[in-house]
Amino acid sequence: MASLATKDTGTLLKRCMSVASDVLKLPGNHVCMDYDEEADVLYMSFRRPQRASQTEETDDGILIRKDGKKIVGLTILNASQR
Repeated sequence: MASLATKDTGTLLKRCMSVASDVLKLPGNHVCMDYDEEADVLYMSFRRPQRASQTEETDDGILIRKDGKKIVGLTILNASQR
């Protein structure tokens, strides 16, 4: 697990605050994110357990996980290049 030096705390806080309002607009009240650096894939889940019944792939490399009509998660390929 990565950790930050104390001098990086201010930068981390600024970055987190800049995305906080956008995160609050995501579906549900639970957001979990995991990043696989080796594969460069970001996994986002909007509920636990995710239990998707279907997956749709977009033209730009995003997998949309659904349970019925509800989006329960996203898998974003090549995440660092976006």
